[in-house]
Amino acid sequence: MKKLLSLLLSFAALSALLAGCKSVKPVPAAPQVETGDIVFVGIPIHYQEEGMASAIAEATADGDSLNYIHAAILEVDSLGGIWVIDATMKHGVDRHPLDTLFADYTLHRGGKATFDVMRLKDNSNAATYVEQAKVFLGEEYDLYFQTFNGRHYCTELISDAYVDADGYRPFEPEPMNFKKADGTYPAYWVNLFEKLGEPIPQDELGTNPQAMHASPLLTHVLFLEGK
Repeated sequence: MKKLLSLLLSFAALSALLAGCKSVKPVPAAPQVETGDIVFVGIPIHYQEEGMASAIAEATADGDSLNYIHAAILEVDSLGGIWVIDATMKHGVDRHPLDTLFADYTLHRGGKATFDVMRLKDNSNAATYVEQAKVFLGEEYDLYFQTFNGRHYCTELISDAYVDADGYRPFEPEPMNFKKADGTYPAYWVNLFEKLGEPIPQDELGTNPQAMHASPLLTHVLFLEGK
């Protein structure tokens, strides 16, 4: 498995897009940011790069000027620093300073990533959702895009963490699409699932950043400026 993961990381999305290392201190919070906000990472619609990010964009783009290819949970600590809880191929399910997110999503071929902070219109359970997300820290990234397998991908983490005491989920899974607009699969997905020895989970229940960003339950807060 380690050999397979190493091979995947060599050509996979997020490692191909981006580079950087962790900061040791959290970024001071903008006054508008609150615990439980969700930051969506968008890339220009015409940005091309091999790997998972582009494969996600090809399958989920809806004609806007941005393709949202990642989503992460924000936490503001008692000193006003911003932390990120998310699931990536590089870190697995991890909690790290906001600077790490900026570094990981630095585009190498021109253009600039957008960091769009959104908030649930009913934000009363935000602190609980963040604590529930921390239960999954240390898990591997879910390359299989399957439910209940002890792994999580970015929006799967949010969907499973944002559940209230009555079991209500603001972000219910929907049938997933891995195909391009022309009905074919990007080569990335074909190669990935062949190596995993699994069928592409087309139409299986799941989530994606583009659809989650468009949820009517969310409202825009601000755009964060990456370093």
